[in-house]
Amino acid sequence: MSTSQASPHTAVLPAPAAKLPLSALLALAAAAFMAILTEALPAGVLPEMARGLSVGEAAAGQTLTVYALATGLSAIPVSLATATWGRKRLLLLAVLTITVANAVTALSSSYLLTMAFRLAAGVAAAVIWAELVGYARRLAPLRLAGRGIAITMGGVPLALSVGIPVGTFLGSAIGWRATFGLTALVCVLLLGWITVSVPDHPGRRPGRGASILGALRLPGVLPVLFVVAAYVLAHNILYTYISAFLGRHGMGGSRDLVLLVFGIASVVSILVTGALVDRWLRGLTVAGTALFLVAAVLLLTGAGNGFAVYGATVLWGLGWGGMGTLLQTAVTDAGGDRAQALLVTTWNSAMAGGGAAGGLLLDTLGPGSFPWSALALLAPVLTVVLGARAHGFPVERPGRRASAS
Repeated sequence: MSTSQASPHTAVLPAPAAKLPLSALLALAAAAFMAILTEALPAGVLPEMARGLSVGEAAAGQTLTVYALATGLSAIPVSLATATWGRKRLLLLAVLTITVANAVTALSSSYLLTMAFRLAAGVAAAVIWAELVGYARRLAPLRLAGRGIAITMGGVPLALSVGIPVGTFLGSAIGWRATFGLTALVCVLLLGWITVSVPDHPGRRPGRGASILGALRLPGVLPVLFVVAAYVLAHNILYTYISAFLGRHGMGGSRDLVLLVFGIASVVSILVTGALVDRWLRGLTVAGTALFLVAAVLLLTGAGNGFAVYGATVLWGLGWGGMGTLLQTAVTDAGGDRAQALLVTTWNSAMAGGGAAGGLLLDTLGPGSFPWSALALLAPVLTVVLGARAHGFPVERPGRRASAS
């Protein structure tokens, strides 16, 4: 090994204890929280950010696109390039990069400079997503591994339910630049927390991840990845430009409340999914897709009605919140651990595509086209989920599949 080899001065990850190491797991959850918050915060302050950078809202929306695209495209090559690095050093470097990117965003008046650092932060986020599940598995005792992973991934729904709405509120109250500056300060505190609480772990031997693309040949992997791509694309078109959609229908002043309602519904979905995924993965995936479809219909037919918009937001959040857990479980069942990198790449590329496609739709057809695009994408998703009865979304889940590494 290289720098990741253990030495007398290297704190190598100890054997899992009899109970969950909550401080370390919560520090990892906080890293996930900050990665999601940094990625999605522009959606909540998009009009103000566009004015501050002297660009249109569609151009400002590409700050989400470049972040997600960087995460998606770098997931596999960065994972392979840093395979021999010490895991803690790699995690600290990723959080430091996000810290600097948020500080630059807070201070920069240059659109190109902001985009460059958003791209760097997206690469750092790919590192964080690659480390979270593995770290949680190693930290937790085997009998509590699922709970450890759930705690670590809890930062994602918290960022959606609390972080983004609070960030949107702060953007209105103290300005979008101060909000990004505050986010950078929280990241500094997170660096200290990780340093103190998270133990180190050596990197892998070269070549262990060489067959990642081979997972594409396994039955069920491609159907799951198609669902990931289309569902996330539909979600991100609407989520990135929700301010424009609400503004078009006279609800621009309610975007922070709409995002809060969406986030709360997402957390409810996460809790329900976590309790039922082992038994009802297929049914929950069908239900999540159907809920988002109904939400799109409501937004299409009742966009001028506040009650309909909030109802659609609840259904959308219920459909979206548990989808990450469902699709992550499905792709692992179908392709083992190596398929996770493919999921990260597909997921974040679809998020990037959502920002780009949404910007194009906004400029050409207007925000009224967003529900139509969701319907066009979700209909084939539902068809694929229903059709993948043997592999991908089987009626009966297979037993634990050996990790393919």
